[in-house]
Amino acid sequence: MGDDSSHANRGPRRRLPSRVAAAVILLMLAMVGACVGVHPSKPRRSTADPTDFRPGPAAKGARGDDLVSVTTLVKHLEVPWGITFLPDGSALVTERQKLRILKIGPQKASNGELTVTPVATIKEAFSHNEGGLLGIAASPRFAHDRTVFIFYTTRSDNRIAKLRLGGRPQPIVTGIPLSGIHNGGRLMFGPDGYLYASTGDASNAGNAQHLSSLGGKILRMTTDGKPPPGNPFRGSIVWSYGHRNPEGMAWDSQGNMYVAEIGEAVWDELNVILPGRNYGWPKVQGMGDDPRYVNPIVTWRPEVGVSNDLAILGRTAVVTCLRGQRIYLVSLDSGIGVGINTRRIVGSADTSTIRWRPDAGVAARPKEALYGKYGRLRAAINAPDGSIWITTSNRDGRNQPVPDDDRIVRLTLRSRNQTPSR
Repeated sequence: MGDDSSHANRGPRRRLPSRVAAAVILLMLAMVGACVGVHPSKPRRSTADPTDFRPGPAAKGARGDDLVSVTTLVKHLEVPWGITFLPDGSALVTERQKLRILKIGPQKASNGELTVTPVATIKEAFSHNEGGLLGIAASPRFAHDRTVFIFYTTRSDNRIAKLRLGGRPQPIVTGIPLSGIHNGGRLMFGPDGYLYASTGDASNAGNAQHLSSLGGKILRMTTDGKPPPGNPFRGSIVWSYGHRNPEGMAWDSQGNMYVAEIGEAVWDELNVILPGRNYGWPKVQGMGDDPRYVNPIVTWRPEVGVSNDLAILGRTAVVTCLRGQRIYLVSLDSGIGVGINTRRIVGSADTSTIRWRPDAGVAARPKEALYGKYGRLRAAINAPDGSIWITTSNRDGRNQPVPDDDRIVRLTLRSRNQTPSR
């Protein structure tokens, strides 16, 4: 699955041609079967069992809990997926499975939490596995047009629509490939005022490499769903391609765009997005030296990652993890992106669970925080007060929820310059 169970169903295949990888895997399976006497037809417990997805251990000396402060804002939600803020300081939050849009705050209830008010149910959406009501982004002119944009699954496709609260969705992009998994679904307005969307390959890896398909892409569009000036492919809303299941987007103060992407068997990725460029899926995954593909700036093993979303405070990218059940604080320096096109990865740091690129502006080993404290962590977004809101995702069938789940928590960085210590 795109969220994290897909990691259990995939074989190691980094940067090997698909036919060679398949032959290697078959040979390895045959050798293992011969050694241990496993018959191919013998029933085995499914590796997609949600109970298999325990987080990997936190690395010694890489903890960053002293750099963050967290408080709970809201409890008892049902798989909150997307968040956007309104001019009055309140937030709109989507619930993937219930297909609801909730207004959170800005008032507080008697218990001290922010108020929760349902404001819409998207009846046109269809909840199935990882599909349902996903991303949401308020119009930059919301105070005047009262419009939000939503990304949702139907029975036939994924689509993006504009919505005036109290009305019905008006689709602006349809035909985004659909699957029970790998739907992408994040929506955000970029600093240029245009709407960006992330789409997954919808379980068909070939979608990511075909520019005629909207699957496995970062899309850039006007509020009418049309290609804006500056898009790299004539007449297309495709901004970048070769993605597997990107679900996180953010920009830094210099206008660099970052995307967190759920990978396959070996690495999850944090990428800097360049228009018109190919990020490699399904040909490659992780870091390599093929000049046709852009390298990520950080990669994580699935057991400590499944990097889902991110937000940026100052020069720190805060990356949430589902299966890894933690956040990473990624320290970015002023040279971010300088080495993105460099095939020879200068000074790349490599451990058993994480790699990062000093040559591409990652200043230090990413710090881990909140390890196991809140379970699976999904959405992350910059709030108007300078904090980051983060949602949990423990009621999605892939973890054991506690009575307070699902929650929205508020995170602040304690370091003065909002950069993890090195």
